[in-house]
Amino acid sequence: MARQVIDCRWAPNLENCTVAIAADSTDELLEAAVQHAKSVHGYEDSEELRNTLRESFKDAAASELA
Repeated sequence: MARQVIDCRWAPNLENCTVAIAADSTDELLEAAVQHAKSVHGYEDSEELRNTLRESFKDAAASELA
């Protein structure tokens, strides 16, 4: 599986957050992204949040981090 990434800069946010998270496992990436969304952005852990985050994952090679 290709390395996956999610980046707060891809979505408008009040904190002007620039955090990017990457992992080889989508499960690992999802858990890290959920924790970040909860602690920094104040979201509640829900299936809707998890689905939104999963839909935002990109292959690292195709992202700005590559």
